[in-house]
Amino acid sequence: MKRRLLVTMLAGSLLAAACGDDDKTTTTDTSGSGAPVKAAWIYVGPTNDGGWTTAHDNGRKAVETALGDQVITTYKENVPEGPEVAQVIDDLVKDGNQIIFATSFGFGDAMIAAAEKYPNVKFEHATGLPNDIPNFASYFGAGEQSLYLSGMAAGVATESNVIGFVAPFPIPEVVRHINAYALGAQSVNPEAVVKVVWINSWFDPAKERQAAESLIADGADVIASGGDSPAPGDAAKAAGVAWTGYDSDQSANYPEVWLTAAVYDWGPYYTKQVQGIIDGNWTKGDYYGSIADGFTDLAPFGERVDADTRAAIEAKKAEIIAGTFDIFAGPINDQSGAEKVAEGSSISFGEQMSIQWFVEGVEGEIPS
Repeated sequence: MKRRLLVTMLAGSLLAAACGDDDKTTTTDTSGSGAPVKAAWIYVGPTNDGGWTTAHDNGRKAVETALGDQVITTYKENVPEGPEVAQVIDDLVKDGNQIIFATSFGFGDAMIAAAEKYPNVKFEHATGLPNDIPNFASYFGAGEQSLYLSGMAAGVATESNVIGFVAPFPIPEVVRHINAYALGAQSVNPEAVVKVVWINSWFDPAKERQAAESLIADGADVIASGGDSPAPGDAAKAAGVAWTGYDSDQSANYPEVWLTAAVYDWGPYYTKQVQGIIDGNWTKGDYYGSIADGFTDLAPFGERVDADTRAAIEAKKAEIIAGTFDIFAGPINDQSGAEKVAEGSSISFGEQMSIQWFVEGVEGEIPS
C-alpha cells in the first residue's frame, strides 16, 4: 500500500499491471565542468495519471529546471509494489544513479534493503518509515491540512448533506485524510456526512468511477477523491454533482463541477536533496511538510465555490499557517459517539500517523 505510515511514522496515491521497464531518462546539457549528478525516481503509476505520479514527475522536472546541467534525471513508471522493485533499484544503481526517490509506500522494504546493500547511494522514500539507516530518508507532509479546507468547500456545496469519498486503501494516511475532510465539512455544515467506499487500489479509473457512481446513487451530491485518477470527476460531471479532487489541479478540465483539491509541491524538496548530492552535504532526515512551508496547499477554486466560502477557507488557512488552529483539536467523537479527543486536547502526531478510527459523521467501516 502506497505512501503509508503505520505507527510512529512520518505521514503520509496504482497497482499497475506493467513491470518497471517503462522508463524514461531526461538528460540536460552536460557540457559544463564536472560530471553531473544522476538522480532517479520510481513511480507506481504512469506520469500522466493526472494525480500522484504526475505531481511527483512535475517535481522531477523542477529539479531539471533548477539545476540544469548539474543533473541527469531518470524515472521508471508503472512499477508494481512487489518483487520487481528490487530489480528496478539494482538497475538504477548499476546505471550510476547517486540518489533514488521511491514514491509509493509499498516500495519501502526494497528501498531499505537496497540502502543497506548500497551504502554509497542515497535513498529517499515518500511516506516511508523513519529509520536509523544513514543513507535512507523519508519524506511527506500534512495533506490533512489541505483536505480539511477542501472539506469546507464540500460542506457548503452539498444540499443533500451527503458527501461521497472514493477511498483507495484502509490505511492510516487515508483514514487521517478522510477524518480531516469530514471535520472540515462539518465545521461549516454540522449536518454533513461523509460516506466512504473502498476500492483497494491507488490507480484504477474504472473502479474509481464506479465507486463514485455508487455514491451518487446513494444520495451524494459532492464527490471526493482519494486516489490518483480524475475518474471520479467524470462521474461527477455526468451526474452534475460537485467534486473535490486530490493530488492535482483539474479545474480547467472539469470547470462545471470543480470545487478545489489538496495538492503537493514536491519540487523544492527534491531540488534541495539533489543539490545536497551536488554539494556533498546531503543530510539524512525525515521531512514532514505543511501549508506553512508551501509543501501542501489548495488548488484554485472552481466556479461553484462562492466568494463567502472562499473567504472563510482562506481565513482558516491563515489560522493554520499561523499555528492558531489545529484541525484535530477536540472535542472529537468517533463514529459511535464516544469522545476520543477532549476539549483542550488534540490527536497527537503519533496517533495521527497510526489512526484507525473514523470521526463522527463518517459512514463506512475500516476493514482490518
